[in-house]
Amino acid sequence: MIEDEELLMAVLNSAPVIDGTPTEQLDGSAGHELRDRFGGTGTTTELHHLQRTRAALHGMIREESDAAERLAATLGRTTLLPEVTSDGIQWQLDAPADERLAARTVLAWSRVMETLPGRLRACANTECNLFLIDHSRPGTAKWCSMATCGNRMKARAHAQRSRRR
Repeated sequence: MIEDEELLMAVLNSAPVIDGTPTEQLDGSAGHELRDRFGGTGTTTELHHLQRTRAALHGMIREESDAAERLAATLGRTTLLPEVTSDGIQWQLDAPADERLAARTVLAWSRVMETLPGRLRACANTECNLFLIDHSRPGTAKWCSMATCGNRMKARAHAQRSRRR
């Protein structure tokens, strides 16, 4: 597993569509749990940074034209500082406390894109707003969850085939 991959997926999937309605989970109890779990500050400012970063990352994954500019804007006060150790150079994240979780999320996205190119994608169910990292050997995973979206999409495909007969 890639460093902060769980954080990345938690942030990306914090705006699910439930019963056809987009929801926001970063500002409720689930958002507080996420920020506590990953060492966030829990402030309103941090929440806004996470929401902006999530929107920009959604845009990057969906290849929206202005997504790179929006993502760059979320990292405006973030730097990586080298720390020389006997094992080599270790890069330390330097960011304001309220922007740290968002920056870690972007770094995790970058590592996934580099390490697993083409494996981070939106769920193939167009009614879903969730994402997945395909760790399968063939790299053919399509759905955020086989139990929900996968079964739902397969059932729809079967129903369409049955109607054509």
